[in-house]
Amino acid sequence: MKTLREVACGQNVRVRKLSGTGPVKRRIMDMGITKGVEIFVRKVAPLGDPVEVTVRGYELSLRKADAEMIEVE
Repeated sequence: MKTLREVACGQNVRVRKLSGTGPVKRRIMDMGITKGVEIFVRKVAPLGDPVEVTVRGYELSLRKADAEMIEVE
């Protein structure tokens, strides 16, 4: 199992599963991150927080804690 937090810059991945619960999971899904969607990792800040990704044609910044809840392949 690999999470979005572990993905290196410049890689494309596909969302396998969201492991968050309640309002946190709902917020991630509202941002367009759902099962099966492709994510391109644009940048990772020097300390790992935040992670900049491109999802469904728009750019998004995610906190490390949120990126850990997104399982990818």
